[in-house]
Amino acid sequence: MSKFIILTDSTTDLPDSVAKSLDLHVLPLKFHIDNKEYVNYLDNRELDPTAFFNMVKAGAQPTTSQINPEEYVAYLTPILEKGQDVLILAFSSALSGTFNSARIATEDLKEKFPERKILLLDTKAASLGEGLIVYLTAKAVKNDKLNIDEALDYATKLAPQVAHWFTVDDISHLVRGGRVSKVAGFIATVANIKPILHVSNEGKLISRHKAIGRKRAIKGLFDEMEKTAKPGKQTVFISHSNALEDAEKLAAMVKEKFEVEELVINTLGPVIGAHTGAGVLALFFVANNR
Repeated sequence: MSKFIILTDSTTDLPDSVAKSLDLHVLPLKFHIDNKEYVNYLDNRELDPTAFFNMVKAGAQPTTSQINPEEYVAYLTPILEKGQDVLILAFSSALSGTFNSARIATEDLKEKFPERKILLLDTKAASLGEGLIVYLTAKAVKNDKLNIDEALDYATKLAPQVAHWFTVDDISHLVRGGRVSKVAGFIATVANIKPILHVSNEGKLISRHKAIGRKRAIKGLFDEMEKTAKPGKQTVFISHSNALEDAEKLAAMVKEKFEVEELVINTLGPVIGAHTGAGVLALFFVANNR
């Protein structure tokens, strides 16, 4: 039995098979659509993402729920009772209250289990950006036999270097969530402007550039990688919402230019997708800085 576990949340958007292969523990968030609540498991057992995004395109307006402190306590108590320590790599505190729930639970559990290590990191990351931090940390633990303190140090140094660049096809969801003003959203829709956004060092969604049309927006994501990617071998993650063809085009561009050790394409999960809609394309890689 491992001396410690890595716990994360379902907003990593990692393929379920990848999470299982690295023995990750994943707590799911919840989402609500058409008056029904679903649990966002990585294997999408409750609702297929394609069906979810089709519902959104048809006009459904989903909402999401964070993980609460009680869920963390209930999940971690038996693990701590078995004598294992815990490293929690959490969804950006600027985008969800999930990190704060983990912090409250951690303080409670440290009192009950003073002999156990319970370490917590706000990754300030989302979707497969968070997933890439978790993935590379878990691989380092497995391959380099890191202890829990070394694993936290590794993730802490890595997090500010994981770049998140994405574009959306339908800006209305960002307008509804207050990320883009109504006036800017109207102009963008009329002029076929596609925003290029990223997740900042503070873990916030920031609009950075504009492209005319989808093709130029995809090239814009690639251009950001060209400008900022760390030299050498890269592990690259690409997520999309009902835009597999675009994801594959972007993957081909990246493979042609960079020394790609691994490239993973996966569907955007419903919790992240509730705030972005269908047609999202996102690129994640290790950069000199975000």
